[in-house]
Amino acid sequence: MKKIIYRNLAKDCTKFFLLIIFTISIIIWVLQAVNYLDFVIEDGHGFFVYFNYTLLSFPKILSRIYPFAIFIAFSYILLKYEENNELIIFWNFGIKKINFINFFIKLSFWFMLLSLMLNALIVPLTQDKARSFIRSSDLDFFESILKPKKFIDIVKNLTIYFEEKNKNGELKNIFLSDKSSFEESQTTIAKTGNLEIRGDKKILVLYDGKTINDINGKTSEFKFSKTDFNISRFSSNSVTQRKIQETSTKKLIQCVLIVNNLKKDIGNIILKKIKNCSLQNVQNIYEVLYSRLIKPLYIILLICISLLFIIKSKIDPRFKSYQFKIYLLGFLSIIFVESSSKFISVNLLNNLFLSTLPFIFVILIYFYFLKTLGIYKK
Repeated sequence: MKKIIYRNLAKDCTKFFLLIIFTISIIIWVLQAVNYLDFVIEDGHGFFVYFNYTLLSFPKILSRIYPFAIFIAFSYILLKYEENNELIIFWNFGIKKINFINFFIKLSFWFMLLSLMLNALIVPLTQDKARSFIRSSDLDFFESILKPKKFIDIVKNLTIYFEEKNKNGELKNIFLSDKSSFEESQTTIAKTGNLEIRGDKKILVLYDGKTINDINGKTSEFKFSKTDFNISRFSSNSVTQRKIQETSTKKLIQCVLIVNNLKKDIGNIILKKIKNCSLQNVQNIYEVLYSRLIKPLYIILLICISLLFIIKSKIDPRFKSYQFKIYLLGFLSIIFVESSSKFISVNLLNNLFLSTLPFIFVILIYFYFLKTLGIYKK
């Protein structure tokens, strides 16, 4: 019978947790997807890139909502059981509160492992995959973002200006500034031009103009009646370099071991394969690893805080104020968890101490349960 009760409790908490996390995440994802339209409107990427990028951002949203959803779900279910007098039935049935607490702590390990997997494996993988769509994307909507009498610089190292565009799509009085090389620049002026697609390349065909080349301070000029300008060799101004947040957890751990001289034998080999791995960047790497590997451990603490609701009964005249204090403690804990990465520094010992805080807090609150329930006595 006790197993059935525990199973139903776990099922109710899990269902409500999933309802909260997916409902809030979908709302945030829709709002964020609107902002990501800039990839199409301003950066010239196609809707395929836009769709995949927004879709792959969903796991990151789930990971950010996770602690809040856990605390709200478990708190709500336990309060609901208390309001319906179901907890009193459990106690009268012979279920001990400490056994009830132990069951939920065991259950919290599964939610913690799910959060750990989401933060350490799924989110970095999907973030890197999303960025790869931008890195490999061409400018699918390049033509649609060209506006007359505006300097268009969404293409990296290239500025485009034209006065007007007629009904046939022909551009008039075109100005192009190509600064692909630090020591070289090219300026092209043409009376007319139009975009053509040849195979998988976008070509701007220019008529009646001239090109001015500046190489190491030396200027040369040539006129043309017709010439092709390959737009496809340029990329968007979108950030395409892999960020630390998009690097796998395994590589970041390897980087930390290298920087701290714990793996001298393979250090030189791995260092070349891991981008952003340097002594100057080690604090950022520590922060990312802390967010991925340590923050999920606080899930156990948040579930333990929600278990404080079973200590007092609703018939207690101070139950309302007690309920407010628990919610306040829970929300303050969530704020602390989210901001605790700011305490990470280059000092490895300091970071190790911060990493032990989830365990210390859980032990302290468990001793509080033992003392309050009269199990632990000095």
